[in-house]
Amino acid sequence: MQQSPILIIKNLHVAFKTESGLNEVLCGISYNLYSDEILGIVGESGSGKSVASLAIMGLLPLKSGVTTLGEVMFNAENLIDCSQKQLESIRGKKIAMIFQEPMSALNPSICCGKQVQEILLQHTNITTKEANKEVVRLFNAVKLPEPKKTYKKYPHEISGGQLQRVMIAMAIACKPEILIADEPTTALDVTVQKEIIALLKTLQKEFKMSVIFISHDLALVSEIADRVLVMYKGAIVEKGDTKSVFKNPQKEYTKALIGARPRLKSRLKKLPTISDFLSGIIPKALITKTARKEKHKNIYSSAPLLEVINLEKTYYSKASFFGIKTALKAVDNVSFKVYSGETLGLVGESGCGKSTLGKAILQLDKATAGTLKYKGDDVTNLSKKALRTLRKEIQIIFQDPYASLNPRLTVGMAIMEPMKVHGLFSSDNERKARTIEILEKVGLEAAHFDRYPHEFSGGQRQRIGIARTIAVQPQLIICDESVSALDISVQAQVLNLLNTLKEDYGFTYIFISHDLSVVKFMSDQLMVMNKGKIEEIGEADSIYESPQKEYTKTLIEAIPKGL
Repeated sequence: MQQSPILIIKNLHVAFKTESGLNEVLCGISYNLYSDEILGIVGESGSGKSVASLAIMGLLPLKSGVTTLGEVMFNAENLIDCSQKQLESIRGKKIAMIFQEPMSALNPSICCGKQVQEILLQHTNITTKEANKEVVRLFNAVKLPEPKKTYKKYPHEISGGQLQRVMIAMAIACKPEILIADEPTTALDVTVQKEIIALLKTLQKEFKMSVIFISHDLALVSEIADRVLVMYKGAIVEKGDTKSVFKNPQKEYTKALIGARPRLKSRLKKLPTISDFLSGIIPKALITKTARKEKHKNIYSSAPLLEVINLEKTYYSKASFFGIKTALKAVDNVSFKVYSGETLGLVGESGCGKSTLGKAILQLDKATAGTLKYKGDDVTNLSKKALRTLRKEIQIIFQDPYASLNPRLTVGMAIMEPMKVHGLFSSDNERKARTIEILEKVGLEAAHFDRYPHEFSGGQRQRIGIARTIAVQPQLIICDESVSALDISVQAQVLNLLNTLKEDYGFTYIFISHDLSVVKFMSDQLMVMNKGKIEEIGEADSIYESPQKEYTKTLIEAIPKGL
């Protein structure tokens, strides 16, 4: 690696103006980015990772009380002092960025090819025809299927992985010297994530770019980065070459980030959290194979709580000009059983039918064919009244806790609402007392009762979502990607909470996720779905140790194993 800094960050401070004064989000960070290297930046939400990259790009809001001090030296220029016109000549051409959420970063009203072409026409002197050809070449380089067809497609017409590839094509279009990748794989399946990482490595070598790779997934960073910075509360707490930082971390915070990730080779009773590491009391107790076998013997000796028999869900497209409808079987002849007290893990890539199956069980989106049995009774075609009663028994924890909470209702009212709907307790006072009890059970406080969802962090909002779900005392809970948007440490807290609640209340979970290490930690049985069908089902540890199907092997091999 050539040891000449291409970018020098010196004593960078960023503060946001709030009602109570200035809130410093970057506290004088300093680091170098060298030529032809990949620098990983890790840390939790709010640690300042993304703010630091936006400051480099000059993308922090200009007129909303943002104070930026320090130096960002690139080609002997301090980018902090550059005018917007100067920054516009650098952005996209010399320093480019891949944003976390491609769907919101791309213009929905312009086709994908035109959006990449725009960058080329802005920063180079080539003709529209030449730019057109270059976009197709770039789409080929980032391995987009049918580049010419993708050129004409709009963002909503392609998958998340393909959208991310369009963003990468846009970022590398002008062969920048520096590429900033901000959480470029967060919402992607483990197999697509592996492809994107391999693609970024290949492109970095081909174009000799320097890359800043930002992520809260430490295993992922350990597979791609040459050096790593660990950020916490706006400061760099540890830095060094990737191998030494991850194999021999010096700071308790770094140890906590590594320790909070579920292990693949052993099964902890409780995941350690950051507060455990900082307090010095780290849970190390393991669940033995014998104890697990005994537990399973008890679970599977009783009658199933839920039976899904030959379930199908078909979606029909609107008729074309010639009146032809096309059918898509999202769930294709699926049968399985769920037993009281178990956690059934459900994995598979986006579009495999996981969430559709969950909605069909809840009858939020009724199945096209098949039978659902709950506690031995056929519940496939219930009346509205009977279905409402069933929904008290079967609940869901959604992926996005913010979107699933009403911003106009206080947290207390949101939790009390389903209690009222299902006629639980005889008065609001009783319901309020129960709500406060539940809030405390999920690690929140009684004082949170009168606050609104926007006043809480992502992890706290997920706890509120869980509190709302358990308020009606359900038997079966479907967790649909309920920790996928959370930091590794917050994720550990929520997973521990779900397991504690399961023990305390006797819940049964169907746990849907694309994160296979998380599913392994949570699951008794594991069900793998592919293209609407069940690919493989069995005891979770056995499937991870010895998968029978090629598809399952591919999923397991794609899990980042750098740590």
